[in-house]
Amino acid sequence: QVQLVESGGGLVQPGGSLRLSCAASGITFRVYDMGWYRQAPGKQRELVAAVTRGGITNYADSVKGRFTISRDNAKNTVYLQMNSLKPEDTAVYYCNSRFLTTDYWGQGTQVTVSS
Repeated sequence: QVQLVESGGGLVQPGGSLRLSCAASGITFRVYDMGWYRQAPGKQRELVAAVTRGGITNYADSVKGRFTISRDNAKNTVYLQMNSLKPEDTAVYYCNSRFLTTDYWGQGTQVTVSS
């Protein structure tokens, strides 16, 4: 079956960095567009960053210049490098894979930015 397994979340101080990973199985990874979403308490889930199967990236305005999404098709993995983290980045981060009308989601990983 399809699995998206996120890792790399945790507690970090403001200004710090984290690298999230999402390992996919059960899908033909290279044909899927991949994305990272986040959901903070009391807020709607929002797109953070995405990378198409062709390698085109897209970022939310709030993370441009601080976050970088990348994918490794050989490892069936998508990454999110997060630098200069702010308290407002605190949320559960979810990995998403999309092909045509088919969406899969990971279970989420908590990122907390606090001193």
